[in-house]
Amino acid sequence: MWRRLFSRPAEATPPPPVAAAPAVRAEALLRRLEWTVLKRLDGWLQGDHRTVMRGTGLDLADLREYQLHDDVRHIDWNVTARLQQPHVRVFTEDREMAAWFLLDLSPSVDFGSGNQRKREVLRDFTVVLARLVARHGNRVGAMLYGGRGSGGADTVLPARGGRLHVLRLLQLLLADAPARAPGPTELGTLLRSAALTLRQRSTVFVVSDFISEPGWEKPLGELARRHDVVAVRLLDPLELNLPNLGLIPIRDAETGEQLLVDTSDPGFRQRFTRLAAQREAQLREGLARAGVDTLELSTDDDLAEALRRFVDLRHRRVRLPGTAARGTQGARP
Repeated sequence: MWRRLFSRPAEATPPPPVAAAPAVRAEALLRRLEWTVLKRLDGWLQGDHRTVMRGTGLDLADLREYQLHDDVRHIDWNVTARLQQPHVRVFTEDREMAAWFLLDLSPSVDFGSGNQRKREVLRDFTVVLARLVARHGNRVGAMLYGGRGSGGADTVLPARGGRLHVLRLLQLLLADAPARAPGPTELGTLLRSAALTLRQRSTVFVVSDFISEPGWEKPLGELARRHDVVAVRLLDPLELNLPNLGLIPIRDAETGEQLLVDTSDPGFRQRFTRLAAQREAQLREGLARAGVDTLELSTDDDLAEALRRFVDLRHRRVRLPGTAARGTQGARP
């Protein structure tokens, strides 16, 4: 039901892009992002680098009240006894860390009602953050998931550093997805596969629209117990409110099923909005239960501003008690 409503109208399918050499396309796109996004973040994000990737270290940086899903091994029992309130140690993280991107490239991310699709938002966010992380001496890895019965990640890019490695990741994101048999997305398989693959504690960005079969909440929570996990949720304004577009065909991107809907019917639009609100509440509740920070990226968002708000909220989360249970909505005002 939801995938039908959230799929691109059949007649609105864009023409295929003009073919170009993958390496040339990747280099041109990376240069564009470096000039349009990274330049705007220079001098601001560098000072807050630790708020993007939080890890373990030996140098004590701060003490704060215990939050839900904190590692109990970091509780400072002396301070807890004095203040009669559980407190945990916050350490200065090691500089050489790994950031992993778990990328949901299932057909539902091909939707976009405006100038860009959710897949393009995923690509730009991943490349910008990977470039930021890699140029600070950390390593970047990725697991790409097509979402149709693969039983895990389709492609695993080992964690390495350097600009050339980011270009390799970008080439993978620009490559055409192989043809697959229709089937639903099972995000839980990607998360379980990541739990088996990532042995060293890392910062993990799960980039998905979370339009998936149920059951991903538990493996996400298990992954968050070992790693610093950020759920990067992709969305489009049309998924929340359906305007009056008249009689339009809508196609399920994952099964190919088509449906003719009358969006001029006020009752239909009200039901759509109500169901969308219910799904929003369920999704946010599931992310909060998993104990992960959440960054919401819409297809009409400004990427640099979204990253600024998110880093500010990550910085605040370290100091304010109780925010872990609510999650962090980093891209929505």
